[in-house]
Amino acid sequence: MTSRWPPAWWDGALAGEILQRSGEHLLLVGSAIGLALAISLPLGLWISRRPRWAGPVLALASTVQTVPSLAIFGLLLTVPLLGGIGTTPAIVALTLYALLPLLRGLVTGLAQVPPGLKQAGQALGLSGRQVLLRVELPLALPTLMAGLRVATVIGVGVATIAAAIGAGGLGVFIFRGIATVNNGLILAGALPAAAIALLADGGLGLLERRLAQPRAKGPSGGRRRLLRLAWALAGLALGAVLALRLLPPANTGTVRIGSKSFTEQLILGELLAQQIEAATPLKVQRDFGLGGTGLIHAAVRSGRIDGYVEYTGTAWTTLLDQPPPPPDTPDPARRVFEETRRLYGERFGLTVFPSLGFENSFAILVRRAEARRLGITTISEAAPHTPSWRAGFGYEFLNRPDGFSGLARRYGLRFAQPPEAMDLGLTYRALAEGRVDLIAGDTTNGLIPALDLQQLRDDRHYFPPYDAVPVFNAASLQRRPELVPVIDALAGRISAATIQRLNAQVDLDGLGVAEVVRRWRLQQAGATGAG
Repeated sequence: MTSRWPPAWWDGALAGEILQRSGEHLLLVGSAIGLALAISLPLGLWISRRPRWAGPVLALASTVQTVPSLAIFGLLLTVPLLGGIGTTPAIVALTLYALLPLLRGLVTGLAQVPPGLKQAGQALGLSGRQVLLRVELPLALPTLMAGLRVATVIGVGVATIAAAIGAGGLGVFIFRGIATVNNGLILAGALPAAAIALLADGGLGLLERRLAQPRAKGPSGGRRRLLRLAWALAGLALGAVLALRLLPPANTGTVRIGSKSFTEQLILGELLAQQIEAATPLKVQRDFGLGGTGLIHAAVRSGRIDGYVEYTGTAWTTLLDQPPPPPDTPDPARRVFEETRRLYGERFGLTVFPSLGFENSFAILVRRAEARRLGITTISEAAPHTPSWRAGFGYEFLNRPDGFSGLARRYGLRFAQPPEAMDLGLTYRALAEGRVDLIAGDTTNGLIPALDLQQLRDDRHYFPPYDAVPVFNAASLQRRPELVPVIDALAGRISAATIQRLNAQVDLDGLGVAEVVRRWRLQQAGATGAG
């Protein structure tokens, strides 16, 4: 039997995106290492002359290493000076992680220089600065290089998490692969990252060995040149970060489209992108997989992205902090949409477009065989059985206002143990495999019929309407008014059955998101032409 190559998830655009994301990854790591050098070299020299400060400074740097990297990225999002999501907080986080290996390498290397050699240099008439440059730093360089290698390899690995805050890099593929349960996409991010780490480590090791070889011009000439090069790289890295933070975008003809991290959002983001590219001369930058609702909402408000697709119920309860409409409200979907559109414009400066044509509500799911055995079809009928069940929910559902806590109160749900938190894309398979007995999925997910899962009816009307609506920054639309008719043309074009089929093509058939959207658009064009 021969294996298929390329695999189904591979499409022609993926190779180009891997190169693009690799470049973003290198920029993140290179800028962070340069900044860390700019900080650690003078700070390390300073504390090496003041031993009483060495302990506290190194302890502080060590404390940063004990904080989980994802927590560091999340905390930096709240610092106003860093501008929220994007490359700046990611570079700051990576710089913090690189400080300890560099500081410890420099301080340890300087401490290991024999005092007799320093005294000999002074006896020869060298000044303190000359002893430092010609004796101490050259002898400490191997230890500093070892710290640099460690910092670089750590930086390459930790930089994959930067994708969670919209900084790009190879972590985009990893998060996308987890969201779609696609091992191919995970490898598309992990293998290039591993290759970059190995090449960087090998290259620095080779440089270290070359510097260790004696030179005709003296043992310290090449090392002094390396130190000057390190300072220059640190200065360039600082300049790059300032440019990223302060300079305006260079390409005003680019539209930035974002998405959250799960399959349907990737499809809808790609749909907006292809629609814009097909109908206008504008280029589209795809900032997909930007995490949860709060992150992507902050991104579109700040102009970090120009638009994405949101769900009216999520906007209504999570972002506008409004109560769900009462069960007897006439036409609740229209009321929620109209009020959301009005409040989004007044509070956030955002424009909400009409629905794409489908609703994606939360689906409380159990295994179909279990539902048949117990004879249950509604959440109320399932509630008496939950004390012996295990539940698994996505991280966002556990914390949002229209999520687990309110659902448990409305229906009196009591589980054998606290619900297990996991990535939303993994909850379906966890339920099908018997790891949990109840989850909150999406009504349009293609895995529901494929894994033989049963949706329980929300008989007490807990969830509000969740119509899929494009949301764009109003200032972006003023700059590019040609986008308005392009997005309006998508209104009502996609049914719930259609988006479920597209989701299944990605999650089950392993097709690439871009290819799935391209095929659907071709089918729509053919149907329109035939009509």
